[in-house]
Amino acid sequence: MTEPILITTIDDRGVARLTLNRPDVRNAFNEQMINDICDAMGKLSADPYVRIIVLTGAGKAFSAGADLNMMKRVAEYSATENKDDARRLAHMLQSIYQSPKPTIALVNGPAMGGGLGLIAACDIAIASEDAFFALTEVYVGLIPAVISPFVVQAIGVRQARRYFLTGERFDAATAEDLGLIHELSPAAGINDALDAMVDKLLRAAPGAQTEAKELIRSIKFKAVSETVLRDTAERIAKRRASAEGKEGITAFLEKRKPSWLKD
Repeated sequence: MTEPILITTIDDRGVARLTLNRPDVRNAFNEQMINDICDAMGKLSADPYVRIIVLTGAGKAFSAGADLNMMKRVAEYSATENKDDARRLAHMLQSIYQSPKPTIALVNGPAMGGGLGLIAACDIAIASEDAFFALTEVYVGLIPAVISPFVVQAIGVRQARRYFLTGERFDAATAEDLGLIHELSPAAGINDALDAMVDKLLRAAPGAQTEAKELIRSIKFKAVSETVLRDTAERIAKRRASAEGKEGITAFLEKRKPSWLKD
């Protein structure tokens, strides 16, 4: 029986783990994996039991990006077919970026090309200290086009101008300095680092996290204006009046755990 190329598990905390399962090709994604990630993200994002979604890789790599055999196939596509294929990749990244649940990239090894798009699309990234990274598209005559909105948002325009153009490899410490990675961990302790981050996330109200993500997407890069101030005032007023907001404030004043915290 053929092994699935995307393994989905959900633990008793509501933490879902999506494992890219093509270790023989360093978890490079092909058409099937792109479709599977989109499907899984849609289901997990809609599942009220799921609190957090973790994306990681099987074996020693996180993801080598697009499968070269897939790239060879799409090179023979018509212009319309090529655009449709690129849009499917964009939809996969968008399904991660726009998920209402907190998303964590658990970068267990090297990430190349489109693999950086997967990382940048997640809310939080934890990486093994021995991981390395590169945007190598220019080495094969391509550009990191579809992943660029996510990667540029993560590392900034100035750094993108260097790494998009050189294709050079950089280490995990540099990735952390660039803002691509939030936290580094020894390889042997990466799951402990994940558990510590999960514990922090589970303390927060799930509805507030969803709206906090939407808030960031709404106000990013906007100048402070009367429209923005009005919008943010309306958002906090709505949250204060919500059942979750009232429960959180009441629990704090009564010095007890709020209802979303499990014993």
